[in-house]
Amino acid sequence: MALRWRYQGSDGGQAPGPVITFNDQTDAEQWLGCEWQGLLDDGVEAVTLLDGESVVYGPMSLRP
Repeated sequence: MALRWRYQGSDGGQAPGPVITFNDQTDAEQWLGCEWQGLLDDGVEAVTLLDGESVVYGPMSLRP
């Protein structure tokens, strides 16, 4: 399992963001819990969790 986040901008297209892979969903979600505000400040509006190219869930808004 190689999980990663895909980032979406306000226009609905892909936004740049850190390319980090995680061994499990818990690690990926904990990382996002710490980093979501910085991502939002950098223009990321939503994220999708991927396992390879398969969607685990999302898109999920970063707006509170």
